[in-house]
Amino acid sequence: MSKVEDKYSKRRLKSSYVTTLVSITLVLFMLGMLGLIILHAKKLSDYVKENIGFSIIMKENVKEAGIIQLQKTLDASEYVKSTQYITKEKAAEELTEDLGEDFIDFLGYNPLLPSIDLRLKAEYANIDSLAIIEKDLLANKNVKEVFYQKSLVHLINKNLRRISIIILGFSILLLIIAIALINNTIRLSVYSKRFLIKSMQLVGATQAFIRRPFILKGILHGILGAFIAILLLVGILYFSQQEIPELVNLQDADLFISIFGFVILLGIIISWMSTFFAVKKYLNLKADSLYY
Repeated sequence: MSKVEDKYSKRRLKSSYVTTLVSITLVLFMLGMLGLIILHAKKLSDYVKENIGFSIIMKENVKEAGIIQLQKTLDASEYVKSTQYITKEKAAEELTEDLGEDFIDFLGYNPLLPSIDLRLKAEYANIDSLAIIEKDLLANKNVKEVFYQKSLVHLINKNLRRISIIILGFSILLLIIAIALINNTIRLSVYSKRFLIKSMQLVGATQAFIRRPFILKGILHGILGAFIAILLLVGILYFSQQEIPELVNLQDADLFISIFGFVILLGIIISWMSTFFAVKKYLNLKADSLYY
């Protein structure tokens, strides 16, 4: 009978370890996914902002040397990501391609003006910064007009701000749920060893001595769960890139290292804290209370 009970106890113990590991892995995987979404959303937001159209229309009789000089000045500015000089001829070619017919033959001349297409860094792609930049550009005697869609810029920033608040709120909620789930799972695992904890305490073992193997095992579960979660995240990223090749443009090795490091650190911290307080609870309980 004792052998049967011993096998049953070992089976329950293994089941408890597997349940704890699976719970930690799934929670860390979800947190890692959320982290990837948040950071990719930031990069996507920057990508959208940095591709907002911003055209500097030059005056009719400006010499090319003056336009190139302005372009060089803009390239050296802290708010500029990139510039492209569009000559009258190139502008005419692009418009002819868009219209599907040669408008110059119809008009008899090229009415288009040379321009510089400007792409701003993401942090400057907002209404206030654009207004200041526009004012500075219009102060240049060679600039006739600065064109960008103000309503589109306002709409993009408004929607991105709203999405960021929603994602932040969801992140905090998921983090609280994740910590609660891991904590409850580890507490159930420690609960099955409450009599062993109390027996060790009764024979004179110190609290630190009793707590140490539980905490080390908890940290090991956290690290192992984190590595499995990272493998799952890598798999998701790989298949996502196969389905949506454009995602490669948003990839960043430093971003992945940060996320994976965060997952491992979170697995260690949550497992350590949950195990510490779970063991402490049973160390402080009286022997009679263990049966309830």
